[in-house]
Amino acid sequence: MLSAPLPYILIAVCSLALIATAAPQSFAVDATKDEAMVRYKTITIDGVDIFYREAGPLNAHVVLLLHGFPTSSFMFRNLIPKLASRYHVIAPDYPGFGQSSCPDPKTFHYTFDHLANIVDQFTVALKLERFTMYVQDYGAPIGYRLATAHPEKITGIVVQNGNAYLDGLPDPYWKPIKAYWADPSQQSRHKIANAALTLEGTKSQYLIGVKDPSLLSPDTWTLDWSNLSRPGNKDIQLDLLLDYQTNLTLYPKWQAYFRTSQPPMLIVWGKNDVCFPAAGAEAYKRDIKNLDFHLLDTGHFALEDSTDEIATLMLGFLDKHNTN
Repeated sequence: MLSAPLPYILIAVCSLALIATAAPQSFAVDATKDEAMVRYKTITIDGVDIFYREAGPLNAHVVLLLHGFPTSSFMFRNLIPKLASRYHVIAPDYPGFGQSSCPDPKTFHYTFDHLANIVDQFTVALKLERFTMYVQDYGAPIGYRLATAHPEKITGIVVQNGNAYLDGLPDPYWKPIKAYWADPSQQSRHKIANAALTLEGTKSQYLIGVKDPSLLSPDTWTLDWSNLSRPGNKDIQLDLLLDYQTNLTLYPKWQAYFRTSQPPMLIVWGKNDVCFPAAGAEAYKRDIKNLDFHLLDTGHFALEDSTDEIATLMLGFLDKHNTN
């Protein structure tokens, strides 16, 4: 039996209906303990075994994590559990990286176009229709190829030391790489390999610009170096370093995408990075209006000592923008 007058009940019902209509539906879903656990999977894409890490509720909004050089999805090992409490997180390894297959560079073209195509097919195979991207280093040219090909799929971008502007390519660091682009001879390949593809060169990418090196696990550069030392992998990396010049020709296209599509963007950039310095981060301000901008007092691999800060900023960004 109704205990309140009918008109008041009708008013209450109508008010609830209006609230439900006006309030956006959040795609953040609190994960169960089982859902939040990281799973390690492999899927075959175009004949290549692609390894990926996955965690979080399957019905939550997707966050696609795209790693840089010379690392793998391992760089996200500490971030994934923090995001997976509310989001469906997926982090693949590209061909030639991490736990994915390393096809022979004589038969498999290691270009950014090709890697982006593989990642694109990967998202289709996993039925990822809309997602937020996290891009770092090589993840930026791969991710921006996806974004310009499928702007309707991108709900937001988190940028951590991922370049899309000439401002972010300082001559002191990039001069020998540009010389390699101009002269891709075997002698030049050997010179670049001796300078960049070494244990010390790999280690330095982690340590330069970091306030407290004791916070960084040596497992990171040791694992990267182990992967770089696999037979044929140096040729893979030299091919990609040579092809990196194609990204510069696409910068105007990516910048036009930023201006036209205006994807919500969070920048969490290690400002002491010598490879992609803070000028590369500042340049995004020219084109992105909806920008949450943070320069962090760390280096190229900011997640190694700033995971908590980045995770907090990301969760706020994701909760704000990933509603429908």
